[in-house]
Amino acid sequence: MSLRRRIAAVTSVVALAGLLSPAAIAGVEPLAIKQVASGLNQAWAVDFLPDGTPLFTQRNARSISKLTNGVVEQVQTINDAVVTAEGGLLGLAVSPDYATDQTVFIYYTSNSDNRIAKLTLGSAPTPIVTGIPRGSQYHHGGRLRFGPDGYLYAGTGDGQNADNAQNDSSLGGKVLRVDTNGNAAPGNPGGHKWISKGHRNVQGVTWAGSDLYIADIGPSDVDELNKIEPGGNYGWPTCSGPCSNPAFKNPVKTWPTSTATPSGLAYYKGSLYLASLKGGTFKLTTSGEGGKIYTELGRTRDEVAGPDGQLWVVTPSSIYTADGS
Repeated sequence: MSLRRRIAAVTSVVALAGLLSPAAIAGVEPLAIKQVASGLNQAWAVDFLPDGTPLFTQRNARSISKLTNGVVEQVQTINDAVVTAEGGLLGLAVSPDYATDQTVFIYYTSNSDNRIAKLTLGSAPTPIVTGIPRGSQYHHGGRLRFGPDGYLYAGTGDGQNADNAQNDSSLGGKVLRVDTNGNAAPGNPGGHKWISKGHRNVQGVTWAGSDLYIADIGPSDVDELNKIEPGGNYGWPTCSGPCSNPAFKNPVKTWPTSTATPSGLAYYKGSLYLASLKGGTFKLTTSGEGGKIYTELGRTRDEVAGPDGQLWVVTPSSIYTADGS
């Protein structure tokens, strides 16, 4: 039974019991999630301008668009982006100082690598981090988020070469932390551009307070939710999921890849919301307990706590706002 029908059924039962007045029944919202954009071409990431205007990327269209009063308006195409089975125009993050620097950051696949670039809307991007490994089709990572410390974080993939995840000289299979010029942020372990390694394909990045959590797509066995400790090694490719090697950090939670295949990750109203390419969204505690909601949406790609107080849910073809219930 769909969420709409479940809510309608519960409302009818309560009304028959005399516990709600007709006026109260009329005020019940039948669905606590609303579609605000549709007809999209592999929507991937959303962030917000200071005035609350949403900006979002479409991976296959290689475009940045904005949403104004329910109307999608394309801002520009990133011509250097190259579309593969998982690559193209991926992450997007608006500068915390946008009011003064007018800068947006993007993560995209090029002919030779994955890279992070900055731009002013409508202008050509200037790469600031290059050499992030790309596979022929898969394991690009791609999520961008500004942290509470003001630095830019990026989740990367191993570029279909698992050894990159353990190679300190490679940017693949890592969580990057850089300044707005692409330099290693102060305090990074070993002066690297990364703060954690041993990941396979990081597509979710968020904070619960000061604690950093990431979602990592696993191989054929398990996917992971990890709490990141600076300098931590999360085991890939030696370990997938928890293992007994004390050199590696174990995940907070794992799921079978047939259930999860995680993507974007948000912390909203005290819960983690984990997008799932196997359908729906996981609503979780910070210890990973919980289950799926929004299963009627099918694949979900990104989850973002919006400045409007709503949870923004991105699917490949549509964007929704929700109350997280």
